[in-house]
Amino acid sequence: MIGGGLAGLASAVALAEAGFRVRLFEKRPRLGGRATSYTLPDGSEVDNCQHVTLGCCTNLADFYRRAGADGKIRFYDRLYFMDARGRRSVMQASALPPPLHLAPSFLFFGSLTWADKRAIARALLAIAKAGGEPRDIAGISMLEWLGRMRQTPGAIERFWRVVLVSALDEELARTDARYGIEVFWKAFLANRRGYRVGVPRVPLGELYKGCHDAVVHAGGEVRLRCGVREIRVRENAFAGVVLEDGSESSADACIACVPHDALPGLMPGAVSKAGGPLSGLQSIKTSPITGVHFWFDRAVMEEPFLTLLDHTTQWVFNKSLLYAAEGGGRNPSADGQYLQLVISASYDLVPRSRQEIIDMCRKELEDVLPAARKAQLVKATVIKEVNATFSPEPGVDRWRPAQDIGVLNLFLAGDWTRTGWPATMEGAVRSGYLAAEAVLACYPRTDGGAHKFLQPDLPYEGFSKWWARRQAAEPHPQEQASRGVSEYDG
Repeated sequence: MIGGGLAGLASAVALAEAGFRVRLFEKRPRLGGRATSYTLPDGSEVDNCQHVTLGCCTNLADFYRRAGADGKIRFYDRLYFMDARGRRSVMQASALPPPLHLAPSFLFFGSLTWADKRAIARALLAIAKAGGEPRDIAGISMLEWLGRMRQTPGAIERFWRVVLVSALDEELARTDARYGIEVFWKAFLANRRGYRVGVPRVPLGELYKGCHDAVVHAGGEVRLRCGVREIRVRENAFAGVVLEDGSESSADACIACVPHDALPGLMPGAVSKAGGPLSGLQSIKTSPITGVHFWFDRAVMEEPFLTLLDHTTQWVFNKSLLYAAEGGGRNPSADGQYLQLVISASYDLVPRSRQEIIDMCRKELEDVLPAARKAQLVKATVIKEVNATFSPEPGVDRWRPAQDIGVLNLFLAGDWTRTGWPATMEGAVRSGYLAAEAVLACYPRTDGGAHKFLQPDLPYEGFSKWWARRQAAEPHPQEQASRGVSEYDG
């Protein structure tokens, strides 16, 4: 395995459990890739960016179970929203069957007008009746589809954009409509558990110790601060790797789990040149995420997290409360509070200074948290991930390679590969499981163990189940062909 992010860890743990001896190389000093944490000079441990999971992320849940970290994720059934006027709204499932289970909360959502709600309900019903696959969405943006659905400006800004920019790390005009629609289908409409938010109760780096142990206990090796300089291919077959220190390493098979923009530099030119299996990678763009960390001298927030409307800041996480749930009491001072703010698709913040971002975010907190106006900001830090995720722009799937690129015993993993999902932790784990399955296809198990790692989606429930069945009986060949490999192709 080249790379110790979620894709590499997922494939490594799966193959170690299947009896393979795995050797994992990670150039950084910690596992987790873009979903990890590190220690500041004063001893505080911070996540590079707050990552959450949803109830619909079945493969990520399976990975946490394999890593022994499932008990370190706390799920919340209540979602908290606050707008610029200080109005709080809560979304929580009712006893109604999907897709109506969130309707009562939606009905009393104070930041939306009745015109907004009618427009949103019309679009959500169209998604549900289509079983998550509306017709004629190939190649269009989410914003264009919302225009077709006659959405009001308020509905777009205070509902669709709030959810989707955070989920997909991209603006609506740059997002493939299929991905935006699938977020609402899988998370909010198909199953009553899909919308539940799971937040780690420990720094992200602490989630992966079980991955290291699983590989080592199976006779494998995890090497940190050990980068790979070159992947060698001879006669169209994997022939080993050259490490950054000049030493060489060989194996029966290799899974490359590095960022899409780094992979071509490791591969022979023939693989990446025009017409080669990786030639499309240069067409995949990236989008940024900015994380802002505040330590106050007193408590300013009661909720475990807040989603902000009408602000640049999208999420605020009460890290003191989340960590206290684990009993660790990390980071906050005796009576202080540690908050982390997240801004996805933060293009406008990339050129701005650290102090400008801190000042803007502090002002936005004071807008929605009155206690923050009197609190002293003890310290703050800003973390910019300029190339945090690949951009899910319309048509991007045609550039995403599969796990098997036609080079014998060399496979790919990463959220940017053809998983059927956008750039999420769930997509990264899916890619790792698919790569592990590709290895098993070349080296089948002889112990009778499972040959599949990919987990099914949550089952459809209520009216959504009936509509999905009806939709499945009426396939749309042109639409399916435009999508390439979907998450159901496994």
